[in-house]
Amino acid sequence: MKKLLIGFIAVATLAACSTIQSIIRSTLPYTATLIIPASTNTGRTHSAVSQASSVDQLFGNRTNANIKEVRISSARLEASNPNNQNLGVFSSIRLYLAKSDGSGELLVASRGDIGTSVGSSVVLDIDNSKFLDEIVRSNSARVRMEYVLREQLPVDVSVRATLNFTSTPATAQ
Repeated sequence: MKKLLIGFIAVATLAACSTIQSIIRSTLPYTATLIIPASTNTGRTHSAVSQASSVDQLFGNRTNANIKEVRISSARLEASNPNNQNLGVFSSIRLYLAKSDGSGELLVASRGDIGTSVGSSVVLDIDNSKFLDEIVRSNSARVRMEYVLREQLPVDVSVRATLNFTSTPATAQ
């Protein structure tokens, strides 16, 4: 009876760790800073690419094996330099997430109806129809932004993409 109780406690502890990891992972975003050159032409599709970072990568913690069924839950773009840049200069934006080598790239968010007076941040429409497990479990990820400028930029603009995820715990079977 004592062994059964100890076994039950051990299994419950492992499941709780996975659950806690899932909760933590789903609240910690991936961020990437993308540079839009002032020389970019208007009315044409362009791309900007940047490595994405998460808190796990910053602290060297690689616990992504404890999660599964990772989906995007929100995506936001904010002007970071100049920080008061109106993102209404974009007429459309598409964000893709991939492994650091560019493989496995998936569309995760987009916005095609950006208003001219949207301000310095914009919430994107997410595509959570795909699991992102393989990308999130890789050593690092990258974000690629496809965009169309509505008007010419006077200076290079930096924007920060923030991607949040949901996941479920990967329990031992």
